[in-house]
Amino acid sequence: MTTRISFLAVFMLVMMASGIINGQERKRARDLGVHIGVLKPGKWNAITDVEGVKVGHTTLIVGDNIRTGVTAIIPHGGNMFRDKVSAAVFVGNAFGKAVGFTQVEELGTIETPITLTNTLNTFLVADAVIEYMLSLPENSNVGSINPVVGETNDGGLNDIRGRHVKAEHVRAAIENAQSGEVEEGSVGAGTGTRALGFKGGIGTSSRVLPEEAGGYTVGVLVQTNFGGILSINGAPIAREMGRSTMSRFIPYDDEDEGSCMIVIATDAPLSPRNLKRLAKRSYLAFGKVGSYSSNGSGDYSIAFSTHPDVRDNGEPQGIERITRDVKNSNMSNLFLAVVEATEEAIINSLFMATDITGKGRTSRAIPLDETIEIMKKYNSLNWNDKLFPWKK
Repeated sequence: MTTRISFLAVFMLVMMASGIINGQERKRARDLGVHIGVLKPGKWNAITDVEGVKVGHTTLIVGDNIRTGVTAIIPHGGNMFRDKVSAAVFVGNAFGKAVGFTQVEELGTIETPITLTNTLNTFLVADAVIEYMLSLPENSNVGSINPVVGETNDGGLNDIRGRHVKAEHVRAAIENAQSGEVEEGSVGAGTGTRALGFKGGIGTSSRVLPEEAGGYTVGVLVQTNFGGILSINGAPIAREMGRSTMSRFIPYDDEDEGSCMIVIATDAPLSPRNLKRLAKRSYLAFGKVGSYSSNGSGDYSIAFSTHPDVRDNGEPQGIERITRDVKNSNMSNLFLAVVEATEEAIINSLFMATDITGKGRTSRAIPLDETIEIMKKYNSLNWNDKLFPWKK
């Protein structure tokens, strides 16, 4: 049996590539004057602003019912198993199928690319990551691999029972991962997701601390698929549009159940203990956009440091290992950075998403013009310029 790509799927792919939906160009939050917080983003305003980090997607839009994919985050360009990064996880609500998180919690390292996909593909993706890592020549004698896989449930738009993400899709996402600009919206693991009453997806953002605060970069990538009452910079978007989780009498294409994966990268030298503290703070942004982490929402944050002095590369060091860590008293600026970057990443996932139709239903992208008008009404644009006019 052959798989047929429908005209609708081809049309949707073209529209996604052009970044236009319903005649409206999709733009990131900052490009529309939506400034989250007070810190500055990096060059790409993406997780890839952390040097060495790469992101790759495989997007599957086939026929009328396949709307899914996989996203890979590569912490550095070397062999992850031979040069493990310091890491930690934080569980906001554990209704999820995360793979590999208990070992990260126990040992404080990540030894494979981080992959995101849909719920029922979690274990197939984990197996594919293992196969990829074992295939590397320098891993020929490796007898154990801990793949790190997160997920959200895209079954509203996707034939999730079909488990359509295969090993070749995972390998393609890993091998095609790039630094620089990151594709956002209805792509990769975010192809079939929905969030806060609108089409969700992949979003990313970053913050760079001033030199006097360490000059560190914090980058965040999210896979959004959760409910709530959307608010942006204090503007009650959902309330103004009449799209609230509790407004069951209003035609509404999103439920309050869902999940969110938050992946955090930094070049600051952080121990697993301080990375866990960083991961915890990202959850504050989850509430700022209007989520209340519902019963069925699997909400996880995973943070890692790319700094070479906190990696575990197996070099002979005797019994003791010498490492570095930012002082507790200097963590607050990093906490602020991760909250701001996570909040903006979530908003970018909505702003860059496109309408997606699957399984006979359509999840609509947030209308940008209407959103900006509401934000103007509540004086919620260009906060950075208003608070710090000398930074213009």
